[in-house]
Amino acid sequence: MPTRTEIPVYHPDLYSASAIRDTYPHYAALRHLGPVVWLSKHKVYALPRYAECKQVLLDDATFVSSGGVALNPVANRVGQGTTLFSDGDDHARRRSLLAHRLTPRALRTMKDMVDQQAVAVVEAAVARRTVDAVEVATALPMSVVPDLVGWPRQGREHLLRWAGATFDALGPLNCQAVRTLPASVGMMRYARGVVRDRSVLDSSLGHDLLRAADDGRIMPAECATMMIDYLAPSLDTTISAISSALHLFATHPEQWRLLKADPDLVSNAVNEVVRYESPIRGFSRTTAHDTDVAGIPLPKGSRVLVLYGSANRDPLEWDDPDTFDIRRDAARQLGFGQGTHGCAGQGLARMETSAILRALAEKVDRIEPAGTPEWALNNVIHRLERLPLELIPA
Repeated sequence: MPTRTEIPVYHPDLYSASAIRDTYPHYAALRHLGPVVWLSKHKVYALPRYAECKQVLLDDATFVSSGGVALNPVANRVGQGTTLFSDGDDHARRRSLLAHRLTPRALRTMKDMVDQQAVAVVEAAVARRTVDAVEVATALPMSVVPDLVGWPRQGREHLLRWAGATFDALGPLNCQAVRTLPASVGMMRYARGVVRDRSVLDSSLGHDLLRAADDGRIMPAECATMMIDYLAPSLDTTISAISSALHLFATHPEQWRLLKADPDLVSNAVNEVVRYESPIRGFSRTTAHDTDVAGIPLPKGSRVLVLYGSANRDPLEWDDPDTFDIRRDAARQLGFGQGTHGCAGQGLARMETSAILRALAEKVDRIEPAGTPEWALNNVIHRLERLPLELIPA
Protein backbone atom coordinates (compact mmCIF):
# COMPACT_ATOMS: atom_id res chain seq x y z
CA MET A 1 0.00 0.00 0.00
CA PRO A 2 1.59 3.33 -0.98
CA THR A 3 2.41 5.70 1.86
CA ARG A 4 2.36 9.47 1.60
CA THR A 5 6.11 9.41 1.06
CA GLU A 6 5.45 7.42 -2.15
CA ILE A 7 2.91 9.96 -3.43
CA PRO A 8 4.54 12.77 -5.46
CA VAL A 9 5.01 15.94 -3.42
CA TYR A 10 4.71 19.50 -4.77
CA HIS A 11 6.36 22.17 -2.62
CA PRO A 12 5.55 25.50 -4.37
CA ASP A 13 2.62 27.53 -3.04
CA LEU A 14 -0.26 27.22 -5.51
CA TYR A 15 -1.87 30.24 -3.82
CA SER A 16 1.03 32.71 -3.91
CA ALA A 17 0.40 35.95 -5.82
CA SER A 18 2.66 34.83 -8.68
CA ALA A 19 0.97 31.40 -8.92
CA ILE A 20 -2.49 32.97 -8.91
CA ARG A 21 -1.53 35.29 -11.77
CA ASP A 22 0.23 32.56 -13.77
CA THR A 23 -1.17 29.20 -12.70
CA TYR A 24 -0.76 27.12 -15.84
CA PRO A 25 2.95 26.21 -15.39
CA HIS A 26 2.02 24.91 -11.91
CA TYR A 27 -0.84 22.86 -13.33
CA ALA A 28 1.46 21.36 -15.97
CA ALA A 29 4.05 20.44 -13.31
CA LEU A 30 1.37 18.82 -11.14
CA ARG A 31 -0.08 16.79 -14.02
CA HIS A 32 3.44 15.60 -14.89
CA LEU A 33 3.93 14.34 -11.32
CA GLY A 34 0.86 12.10 -11.35
CA PRO A 35 -2.89 11.74 -10.85
CA VAL A 36 -2.67 12.49 -7.10
CA VAL A 37 -0.10 14.94 -5.72
CA TRP A 38 0.49 15.97 -2.10
CA LEU A 39 0.67 19.77 -1.72
CA SER A 40 3.08 20.11 1.19
CA LYS A 41 2.30 23.81 1.72
CA HIS A 42 -1.43 23.19 2.19
CA LYS A 43 -1.53 19.58 3.45
CA VAL A 44 -3.99 18.46 0.81
CA TYR A 45 -4.12 15.87 -1.98
CA ALA A 46 -4.40 17.70 -5.33
CA LEU A 47 -6.06 16.12 -8.36
CA PRO A 48 -4.58 17.83 -11.44
CA ARG A 49 -5.89 15.49 -14.16
CA TYR A 50 -9.30 15.31 -15.81
CA ALA A 51 -10.27 11.67 -15.17
CA GLU A 52 -9.72 11.80 -11.40
CA CYS A 53 -11.41 15.19 -11.04
CA LYS A 54 -14.50 13.92 -12.85
CA GLN A 55 -14.51 10.71 -10.79
CA VAL A 56 -14.52 12.67 -7.54
CA LEU A 57 -17.17 15.17 -8.69
CA LEU A 58 -19.53 12.34 -9.69
CA ASP A 59 -19.07 10.38 -6.44
CA ASP A 60 -20.54 12.75 -3.86
CA ALA A 61 -21.24 9.86 -1.48
CA THR A 62 -17.50 9.21 -1.07
CA PHE A 63 -16.10 12.70 -1.61
CA VAL A 64 -18.33 14.89 0.52
CA SER A 65 -18.85 18.64 0.75
CA SER A 66 -20.39 18.73 4.24
CA GLY A 67 -16.90 18.94 5.77
CA GLY A 68 -16.40 22.12 3.78
CA VAL A 69 -14.92 22.83 0.36
CA ALA A 70 -12.40 25.44 1.50
CA LEU A 71 -8.74 24.92 2.35
CA ASN A 72 -9.00 26.45 5.80
CA PRO A 73 -10.91 25.40 8.92
CA VAL A 74 -12.41 28.85 9.59
CA ALA A 75 -14.33 28.99 6.31
CA ASN A 76 -15.25 25.32 6.61
CA ARG A 77 -16.81 26.00 10.01
CA VAL A 78 -18.53 29.27 9.05
CA GLY A 79 -19.91 27.78 5.81
CA GLN A 80 -21.84 24.99 7.51
CA GLY A 81 -25.52 25.05 6.57
CA THR A 82 -25.01 26.40 3.04
CA THR A 83 -25.89 24.66 -0.22
CA LEU A 84 -22.21 24.46 -1.16
CA PHE A 85 -21.31 22.78 2.15
CA SER A 86 -24.01 20.11 2.20
CA ASP A 87 -24.65 16.63 0.82
CA GLY A 88 -27.41 14.14 0.12
CA ASP A 89 -30.96 14.96 1.19
CA ASP A 90 -29.86 18.17 2.90
CA HIS A 91 -28.27 19.44 -0.30
CA ALA A 92 -31.22 18.31 -2.43
CA ARG A 93 -33.68 20.07 -0.10
CA ARG A 94 -31.84 23.38 -0.34
CA ARG A 95 -31.46 23.23 -4.12
CA SER A 96 -35.08 22.19 -4.65
CA LEU A 97 -36.31 25.39 -2.98
CA LEU A 98 -34.93 27.49 -5.83
CA ALA A 99 -34.59 25.04 -8.71
CA HIS A 100 -37.70 26.39 -10.44
CA ARG A 101 -35.97 29.76 -10.86
CA LEU A 102 -33.16 28.28 -12.95
CA THR A 103 -34.87 25.63 -15.10
CA PRO A 104 -34.55 25.93 -18.89
CA ARG A 105 -38.22 26.95 -19.02
CA ALA A 106 -37.75 29.70 -16.43
CA LEU A 107 -34.62 30.96 -18.19
CA ARG A 108 -36.46 31.10 -21.54
CA THR A 109 -38.77 33.72 -20.06
CA MET A 110 -35.70 35.86 -19.31
CA LYS A 111 -34.00 35.45 -22.69
CA ASP A 112 -35.44 38.49 -24.48
CA MET A 113 -34.61 40.74 -21.52
CA VAL A 114 -31.05 39.39 -21.30
CA ASP A 115 -30.53 39.75 -25.06
CA GLN A 116 -31.80 43.35 -25.03
CA GLN A 117 -29.57 44.29 -22.10
CA ALA A 118 -26.58 42.62 -23.78
CA VAL A 119 -27.14 44.69 -26.92
CA ALA A 120 -27.35 47.87 -24.82
CA VAL A 121 -24.08 46.98 -23.02
CA VAL A 122 -22.27 46.29 -26.31
CA GLU A 123 -23.64 49.42 -28.02
CA ALA A 124 -22.43 51.58 -25.13
CA ALA A 125 -19.00 49.91 -25.26
CA VAL A 126 -18.69 50.34 -29.05
CA ALA A 127 -19.61 54.01 -28.70
CA ARG A 128 -16.67 54.47 -26.31
CA ARG A 129 -14.49 52.31 -28.59
CA THR A 130 -11.59 51.97 -26.11
CA VAL A 131 -12.82 50.20 -22.98
CA ASP A 132 -11.82 48.23 -19.93
CA ALA A 133 -13.44 45.00 -21.01
CA VAL A 134 -13.82 43.85 -17.39
CA GLU A 135 -16.27 46.73 -16.92
CA VAL A 136 -18.10 45.60 -20.07
CA ALA A 137 -18.16 42.00 -18.74
CA THR A 138 -19.49 43.21 -15.38
CA ALA A 139 -22.39 45.25 -16.72
CA LEU A 140 -24.73 42.44 -17.79
CA PRO A 141 -24.44 40.13 -14.73
CA MET A 142 -24.79 43.16 -12.45
CA SER A 143 -27.99 44.17 -14.25
CA VAL A 144 -29.50 40.66 -14.17
CA VAL A 145 -28.33 38.67 -11.12
CA PRO A 146 -29.11 41.03 -8.19
CA ASP A 147 -32.68 41.47 -9.47
CA LEU A 148 -33.11 37.70 -9.83
CA VAL A 149 -31.83 37.11 -6.28
CA GLY A 150 -33.88 40.04 -4.98
CA TRP A 151 -30.99 42.03 -3.52
CA PRO A 152 -32.13 45.55 -2.55
CA ARG A 153 -30.99 48.41 -4.81
CA GLN A 154 -29.21 49.98 -1.87
CA GLY A 155 -25.89 48.26 -1.15
CA ARG A 156 -25.28 46.94 -4.66
CA GLU A 157 -22.19 49.09 -5.02
CA HIS A 158 -20.42 46.70 -2.62
CA LEU A 159 -21.49 43.45 -4.29
CA LEU A 160 -18.46 42.77 -6.48
CA ARG A 161 -16.01 43.37 -3.63
CA TRP A 162 -18.11 41.25 -1.28
CA ALA A 163 -18.55 38.42 -3.79
CA GLY A 164 -14.82 38.28 -4.51
CA ALA A 165 -14.10 38.13 -0.80
CA THR A 166 -16.39 35.13 -0.31
CA PHE A 167 -14.27 33.22 -2.84
CA ASP A 168 -10.99 34.39 -1.30
CA ALA A 169 -12.19 32.90 1.98
CA LEU A 170 -12.49 29.46 0.35
CA GLY A 171 -8.76 29.19 -0.30
CA PRO A 172 -6.09 28.68 2.35
CA LEU A 173 -5.95 31.08 5.30
CA ASN A 174 -3.27 33.20 3.62
CA CYS A 175 -2.73 36.96 3.42
CA GLN A 176 -5.24 37.22 0.59
CA ALA A 177 -7.99 35.53 2.62
CA VAL A 178 -7.23 37.55 5.75
CA ARG A 179 -7.12 40.84 3.84
CA THR A 180 -10.58 40.29 2.33
CA LEU A 181 -12.18 38.74 5.44
CA PRO A 182 -13.87 42.00 6.56
CA ALA A 183 -15.63 42.25 3.19
CA SER A 184 -16.79 38.64 3.43
CA VAL A 185 -18.17 39.29 6.91
CA GLY A 186 -19.76 42.51 5.63
CA MET A 187 -21.70 40.66 2.96
CA MET A 188 -23.09 38.18 5.47
CA ARG A 189 -24.02 40.96 7.89
CA TYR A 190 -25.81 42.88 5.14
CA ALA A 191 -27.63 39.75 3.92
CA ARG A 192 -28.86 39.06 7.45
CA GLY A 193 -30.15 42.63 7.62
CA VAL A 194 -32.00 42.15 4.32
CA VAL A 195 -33.69 39.02 5.72
CA ARG A 196 -34.47 40.67 9.05
CA ASP A 197 -35.99 43.74 7.37
CA ARG A 198 -37.64 41.62 4.65
CA SER A 199 -36.30 44.14 2.12
CA VAL A 200 -35.85 41.64 -0.74
CA LEU A 201 -37.47 42.51 -4.06
CA ASP A 202 -40.93 41.05 -4.65
CA SER A 203 -41.23 37.94 -6.86
CA SER A 204 -37.52 37.20 -6.50
CA LEU A 205 -35.47 34.21 -5.39
CA GLY A 206 -34.95 35.90 -2.01
CA HIS A 207 -38.71 36.34 -1.69
CA ASP A 208 -39.12 32.58 -2.26
CA LEU A 209 -36.65 31.92 0.57
CA LEU A 210 -38.49 34.17 3.03
CA ARG A 211 -41.74 32.38 2.19
CA ALA A 212 -40.05 28.99 2.72
CA ALA A 213 -38.86 30.18 6.15
CA ASP A 214 -42.37 31.42 6.99
CA ASP A 215 -43.73 27.98 6.05
CA GLY A 216 -41.15 26.21 8.21
CA ARG A 217 -39.40 24.55 5.26
CA ILE A 218 -36.05 26.16 6.14
CA MET A 219 -34.65 27.94 9.18
CA PRO A 220 -34.74 31.75 8.95
CA ALA A 221 -30.95 31.80 9.40
CA GLU A 222 -30.59 29.82 6.15
CA CYS A 223 -32.16 32.61 4.07
CA ALA A 224 -29.11 34.89 4.18
CA THR A 225 -26.57 32.16 3.43
CA MET A 226 -28.64 30.80 0.55
CA MET A 227 -29.00 34.24 -1.01
CA ILE A 228 -25.21 34.59 -0.95
CA ASP A 229 -24.90 30.99 -2.24
CA TYR A 230 -26.60 32.05 -5.46
CA LEU A 231 -25.51 35.70 -5.70
CA ALA A 232 -21.71 35.55 -5.33
CA PRO A 233 -21.03 32.66 -7.75
CA SER A 234 -23.49 33.99 -10.35
CA LEU A 235 -21.62 37.28 -10.48
CA ASP A 236 -17.94 36.35 -10.37
CA THR A 237 -17.98 33.25 -12.56
CA THR A 238 -19.96 34.95 -15.34
CA ILE A 239 -17.82 38.09 -15.24
CA SER A 240 -14.80 35.79 -15.50
CA ALA A 241 -16.22 33.96 -18.52
CA ILE A 242 -17.23 37.11 -20.41
CA SER A 243 -13.97 38.98 -19.77
CA SER A 244 -11.91 35.88 -20.65
CA ALA A 245 -13.89 35.55 -23.89
CA LEU A 246 -13.10 39.15 -24.82
CA HIS A 247 -9.43 38.62 -23.98
CA LEU A 248 -9.22 35.40 -25.98
CA PHE A 249 -10.93 36.82 -29.06
CA ALA A 250 -8.67 39.88 -28.92
CA THR A 251 -5.58 37.69 -28.85
CA HIS A 252 -6.93 35.08 -31.32
CA PRO A 253 -8.33 37.20 -34.18
CA GLU A 254 -8.73 34.15 -36.42
CA GLN A 255 -11.16 32.69 -33.84
CA TRP A 256 -13.09 35.96 -33.82
CA ARG A 257 -13.43 35.78 -37.61
CA LEU A 258 -14.74 32.21 -37.27
CA LEU A 259 -17.40 33.33 -34.79
CA LYS A 260 -18.48 36.28 -36.92
CA ALA A 261 -18.73 34.03 -39.97
CA ASP A 262 -20.80 31.45 -38.07
CA PRO A 263 -22.69 32.78 -35.01
CA ASP A 264 -24.01 29.24 -34.44
CA LEU A 265 -20.57 28.57 -32.90
CA VAL A 266 -21.51 30.72 -29.87
CA SER A 267 -22.46 27.82 -27.58
CA ASN A 268 -19.28 25.97 -28.60
CA ALA A 269 -17.31 29.14 -27.91
CA VAL A 270 -18.74 29.48 -24.39
CA ASN A 271 -17.67 25.92 -23.52
CA GLU A 272 -14.21 26.47 -24.99
CA VAL A 273 -13.74 29.75 -23.08
CA VAL A 274 -14.74 28.04 -19.83
CA ARG A 275 -12.44 25.11 -20.60
CA TYR A 276 -9.49 27.30 -21.55
CA GLU A 277 -9.81 29.84 -18.70
CA SER A 278 -11.83 28.02 -16.03
CA PRO A 279 -13.51 30.60 -13.74
CA ILE A 280 -13.04 28.42 -10.62
CA ARG A 281 -9.49 27.28 -9.83
CA GLY A 282 -10.50 24.52 -7.43
CA PHE A 283 -12.68 23.38 -4.53
CA SER A 284 -11.91 20.63 -2.06
CA ARG A 285 -13.82 17.60 -0.77
CA THR A 286 -13.21 15.20 2.12
CA THR A 287 -13.35 11.41 1.95
CA ALA A 288 -16.29 9.93 3.87
CA HIS A 289 -14.50 6.59 4.22
CA ASP A 290 -11.27 4.89 3.20
CA THR A 291 -11.06 4.94 -0.59
CA ASP A 292 -8.62 5.26 -3.44
CA VAL A 293 -8.08 7.46 -6.48
CA ALA A 294 -6.09 6.10 -9.41
CA GLY A 295 -5.03 3.19 -7.19
CA ILE A 296 -3.68 5.52 -4.50
CA PRO A 297 -5.29 4.84 -1.11
CA LEU A 298 -6.81 7.82 0.69
CA PRO A 299 -7.81 7.33 4.34
CA LYS A 300 -11.15 8.51 5.68
CA GLY A 301 -11.08 12.27 6.33
CA SER A 302 -8.50 13.03 3.62
CA ARG A 303 -8.98 16.40 1.96
CA VAL A 304 -8.67 16.37 -1.83
CA LEU A 305 -8.46 19.44 -4.06
CA VAL A 306 -10.30 19.23 -7.38
CA LEU A 307 -8.35 21.46 -9.78
CA TYR A 308 -10.89 22.35 -12.46
CA GLY A 309 -8.51 24.66 -14.30
CA SER A 310 -5.84 21.97 -14.55
CA ALA A 311 -8.29 19.21 -15.56
CA ASN A 312 -9.53 21.38 -18.41
CA ARG A 313 -5.99 21.60 -19.82
CA ASP A 314 -5.11 17.91 -19.35
CA PRO A 315 -3.45 16.52 -22.52
CA LEU A 316 -4.64 13.02 -21.53
CA GLU A 317 -8.18 14.26 -22.16
CA TRP A 318 -7.86 17.05 -24.74
CA ASP A 319 -6.01 17.30 -28.05
CA ASP A 320 -3.78 20.40 -28.06
CA PRO A 321 -5.23 21.56 -24.72
CA ASP A 322 -3.29 24.84 -24.71
CA THR A 323 -4.82 25.84 -28.06
CA PHE A 324 -7.99 27.97 -28.00
CA ASP A 325 -10.31 26.66 -30.71
CA ILE A 326 -14.04 27.38 -30.72
CA ARG A 327 -14.62 24.52 -33.20
CA ARG A 328 -13.61 22.07 -30.46
CA ASP A 329 -16.38 20.08 -28.76
CA ALA A 330 -15.65 21.17 -25.20
CA ALA A 331 -19.07 20.29 -23.77
CA ARG A 332 -17.46 17.92 -21.24
CA GLN A 333 -15.34 20.68 -19.66
CA LEU A 334 -15.48 20.72 -15.87
CA GLY A 335 -15.54 24.50 -15.40
CA PHE A 336 -19.13 24.45 -14.11
CA GLY A 337 -18.52 21.34 -12.02
CA GLN A 338 -20.30 18.01 -12.50
CA GLY A 339 -22.79 15.86 -10.63
CA THR A 340 -25.09 17.00 -7.84
CA HIS A 341 -22.86 19.97 -7.02
CA GLY A 342 -22.71 21.16 -10.64
CA CYS A 343 -23.23 24.93 -10.82
CA ALA A 344 -26.95 25.62 -10.34
CA GLY A 345 -26.68 28.90 -12.22
CA GLN A 346 -24.72 27.65 -15.21
CA GLY A 347 -27.73 27.99 -17.52
CA LEU A 348 -27.94 31.69 -16.68
CA ALA A 349 -24.17 32.12 -17.03
CA ARG A 350 -24.28 30.51 -20.47
CA MET A 351 -27.23 32.69 -21.48
CA GLU A 352 -25.50 35.92 -20.43
CA THR A 353 -22.15 35.02 -22.01
CA SER A 354 -23.83 33.90 -25.23
CA ALA A 355 -25.91 37.08 -25.39
CA ILE A 356 -22.82 39.27 -25.11
CA LEU A 357 -20.94 37.25 -27.76
CA ARG A 358 -23.87 37.42 -30.20
CA ALA A 359 -24.19 41.18 -29.73
CA LEU A 360 -20.44 41.64 -30.19
CA ALA A 361 -20.39 39.48 -33.33
CA GLU A 362 -23.12 41.63 -34.84
CA LYS A 363 -21.75 45.05 -33.90
CA VAL A 364 -17.95 44.66 -33.71
CA ASP A 365 -15.62 44.01 -36.64
CA ARG A 366 -12.41 43.51 -34.64
CA ILE A 367 -11.41 43.29 -30.97
CA GLU A 368 -7.87 44.53 -30.44
CA PRO A 369 -5.63 44.74 -27.33
CA ALA A 370 -5.18 48.32 -26.12
CA GLY A 371 -2.87 47.78 -23.15
CA THR A 372 -1.57 45.16 -20.74
CA PRO A 373 -4.19 42.91 -19.13
CA GLU A 374 -3.99 42.32 -15.36
CA TRP A 375 -5.19 39.16 -13.64
CA ALA A 376 -7.07 39.56 -10.37
CA LEU A 377 -5.62 38.28 -7.12
CA ASN A 378 -8.16 35.82 -5.75
CA ASN A 379 -7.61 32.44 -4.13
CA VAL A 380 -10.43 30.70 -6.01
CA ILE A 381 -11.79 32.89 -8.83
CA HIS A 382 -9.65 33.03 -11.97
CA ARG A 383 -10.51 36.25 -13.73
CA LEU A 384 -9.09 39.44 -15.18
CA GLU A 385 -8.93 42.60 -13.07
CA ARG A 386 -8.29 44.94 -15.99
CA LEU A 387 -8.46 44.37 -19.74
CA PRO A 388 -7.92 47.39 -22.04
CA LEU A 389 -9.38 46.69 -25.49
CA GLU A 390 -10.36 48.60 -28.61
CA LEU A 391 -13.65 47.60 -30.21
CA ILE A 392 -13.62 48.38 -33.95
CA PRO A 393 -17.27 48.84 -35.08
CA ALA A 394 -18.69 46.63 -37.82
